[in-house]
Amino acid sequence: MVAGAEEFPPHVLREYAMLADGERAALLGPRGDIVWMCAPQWHDDAVFSSMLGGTGCFAVTPTDPRFVWGGRYEDGTLIWVSRWITPAGIVECREALAYPGDPHRAIILRRIRAVKGPAEVRVVVDVRAGFGRHRMSRLKEDAEGVWSAGTGPLRIRLTGGAGAKAVDGALEFTVRLEEGARHDLVLEVSDAELPSDPVRPDETWSATEYGWHQEVPQFENTIASDDARQSYAVLRGLTGAGGAMVAAATMGLPERAEQRRNYDYRYAWIRDQCFTGIAVASCKEFPLLDDAVAFVAARLQEDGPQMRPAYTVDGGRVPDEHDIGLPGYPGGSGRAGNWVNGQFQLDAFGEALLLFASAADHDRLDLDQWKAAEIAVEAIAQRHAEPDAGMWELEPARWAHSRLMCAAGLRAIGRHAPVRQGSRWTSQADELIADVTKDCLHPSGRWQRAPHDERVDAALLRPVLRGALAPQDPRSVATLAAIREELAQHGYVYRFRQDERPLAQSEGAFLLCGFDLAMALHQSDHPIDAARFFERNRAACGTSGLFTEEYDVEQRQLRGNFPQAFVHAAMLEASRRLADEPPPWGGLNA
Repeated sequence: MVAGAEEFPPHVLREYAMLADGERAALLGPRGDIVWMCAPQWHDDAVFSSMLGGTGCFAVTPTDPRFVWGGRYEDGTLIWVSRWITPAGIVECREALAYPGDPHRAIILRRIRAVKGPAEVRVVVDVRAGFGRHRMSRLKEDAEGVWSAGTGPLRIRLTGGAGAKAVDGALEFTVRLEEGARHDLVLEVSDAELPSDPVRPDETWSATEYGWHQEVPQFENTIASDDARQSYAVLRGLTGAGGAMVAAATMGLPERAEQRRNYDYRYAWIRDQCFTGIAVASCKEFPLLDDAVAFVAARLQEDGPQMRPAYTVDGGRVPDEHDIGLPGYPGGSGRAGNWVNGQFQLDAFGEALLLFASAADHDRLDLDQWKAAEIAVEAIAQRHAEPDAGMWELEPARWAHSRLMCAAGLRAIGRHAPVRQGSRWTSQADELIADVTKDCLHPSGRWQRAPHDERVDAALLRPVLRGALAPQDPRSVATLAAIREELAQHGYVYRFRQDERPLAQSEGAFLLCGFDLAMALHQSDHPIDAARFFERNRAACGTSGLFTEEYDVEQRQLRGNFPQAFVHAAMLEASRRLADEPPPWGGLNA
């Protein structure tokens, strides 16, 4: 028996839930199949990889295949409850990674319960390190029914599998329960020696519940408090004890079928981390802000003007792209690493300044972090004339968005600087805007993407949201109008026109841009239109309420890596901004 893609083939993305503990995540499908988890940390090799066509899975599935699946997150947590209605009754399985996570040891908790009628479920435990290259070995059951094993460099322990059969390096058994009864499974995966005593399920469940309830606020200052709590839980689950937040839990999930392009998002992007810090600061919730400031400041202090766009969660270099020997998710590829490690992204320095300014607004920027802000200012002065890859990580160009975001960052941090220093930084921002006006002002009066590219780009909403220019500035007004006219369809927003094809044929709607447009419309005194875009994009999630980067409007499917952190950050910030009255100026009416 091999618990891989043949027995547990991939589902559409909307059917997955994510369990996370800050140090890694597991993706859980409707058959109770955990088909993806990297261990011990985000950027390490997967131990469950059947999602990408490999081997390795941890499944808890009703033995009768005639079941209907459902599930939900417990409010404000990443504790998931799978629910199956079978001909014999109702079975539930409560699922979580023990929270907060240990960087060296993943603990998967699964509590099976017969809700109505008897329950019979099949359990398969097939942990395979190295993206499936190493099957479990040295399988041994002790007198208490606790199994131990190894796989590659990792140590494994399973509690709750008494009497399981070992076949081809995997464990399989059946759990039978009378109505009202429950059964606990605990799987530990570690790169260090395991503690002598197995995990106690009741104590660990209680600690996990307490941890989530302590971490996730109520967000009563938003217009969508339930979804705000869920988005915050996702962002918290993607952020480790060291302060780094990964962009997504997965790799190789395609944005468009058969493109074969690789995107490995199991790393910490500077821009994404800044988006999250600013979003939570707008809600006056600060732990994730403090994490973002600490991580970004450390990267600036270490690398200065050579700061990279992304890092591993321990601040290391993102590995080069390399083949992992798996077929990949249908339409995707089996490649790890990311070519972002060789890019220069100018806007990351502006985003860093905006993050530091948000911290300073709440008196949460210390002296060392202020020095990091000064490094970012100097980096902009040195490198603003260089072509960069931009927000969308394209071929190097003098992207208007990158320079305008640096201007926004300089203005924001300048408000917290001593008068002479702040005046100098404001003047630097003015010079950048004049520079962009000189080579990126379209004849129609709106911004264009780059000197050589006259198209409008949804990324150009962000400089106005962040204060590079006023919403009532004619360039802001014209750009907002052009984005609505050229890039918005059916309540969704696309990044830019790729070619002459209809928007929906070239790529999916970009949910980050949809929430940005909602905030821009609200800022420009169009609250009803803002609410429409907000609600439309808020609904573009899966059964679990999780967002991917793109949404295929025609097929109503999620596209890209899962879940995408910056979309959850944008939803959270939009939910907060739209809760306030629009500002007194009428941007589009000015």
